[in-house]
Amino acid sequence: MKCTLCPRRCGADRRSGQLGYCRMPNLPVIARAAPHFGEEPCISGPGGSGTVFFSGCNMRCVFCQNSGISAGGFGKSVSVQRLAEIIGELEAKGVNNINLVTATHFTDRVIEALQIAKPKIPVVWNSSGYESVETLRMLEGLVQVYMPDFKYTSPDAAERYSGAFDYPEVARSAILEMYRQTGDFVVGGDGLLKSGVLIRHLVLPGRLDDCFDVIDWVAETFPKKGVLLSLMSQFTPLADKQKFTEISRTLTQDEYDRVTGYLDASPVENGYYQEPCSATEDFIPDFDLTGL
Repeated sequence: MKCTLCPRRCGADRRSGQLGYCRMPNLPVIARAAPHFGEEPCISGPGGSGTVFFSGCNMRCVFCQNSGISAGGFGKSVSVQRLAEIIGELEAKGVNNINLVTATHFTDRVIEALQIAKPKIPVVWNSSGYESVETLRMLEGLVQVYMPDFKYTSPDAAERYSGAFDYPEVARSAILEMYRQTGDFVVGGDGLLKSGVLIRHLVLPGRLDDCFDVIDWVAETFPKKGVLLSLMSQFTPLADKQKFTEISRTLTQDEYDRVTGYLDASPVENGYYQEPCSATEDFIPDFDLTGL
């Protein structure tokens, strides 16, 4: 069976052992499964987010903070049954939700695991935004919260930094499908997101226009209480500094002030932005096979 789960549609026969564009085989490969407290407040909450970090990725982001697992392939292969058990173990620890990070290339196997585990807490689909609408439709009814990135509105930037010229168009379509499934976001009395879409945008140094465009698109596309938007300032310069000199630094205070000011002045009412102090490698989780 040729793999068409993601927009790459690489056609790899992963069930026969061939690796896809994601560099992954058929069964899920996981680097960590544990409560995580570094997400937005409506996701992490007091009990933490039950986060499962999947290895491999269908993107090639030159600044990826998780490159050891996304490109390096570090992780442990687990069966569908074991993945279902991991989900149950996280739920038993009292986490607020099950947070599936970069699971797109394992969607079919994740669906099987969710059908076995039947979690009673929200399932969060935490992704790059580079998603096939057809694959997202397979998740309808199983995922309550979508947390996609919207990395770029410029195809040239998407190609240069992630090897995905069609990313802006694909991400817009994917986010619209996510919103179709969940409708307007719902926050419970405990302040936690129960259902809906939370769009994330990592602000890149020197690329504020992408950020402004994302804010404008959200304002123009969704009702005021339709989706949540999170601007992340945690960009850490991990790319080849000779080849990508333009992003070989963190955000300046002026850049941070401009994007937060733009968000504050926009019609978008439900948003977050990080403090600049988040831009350190300390923000990166330890991928040590915890919880597997």
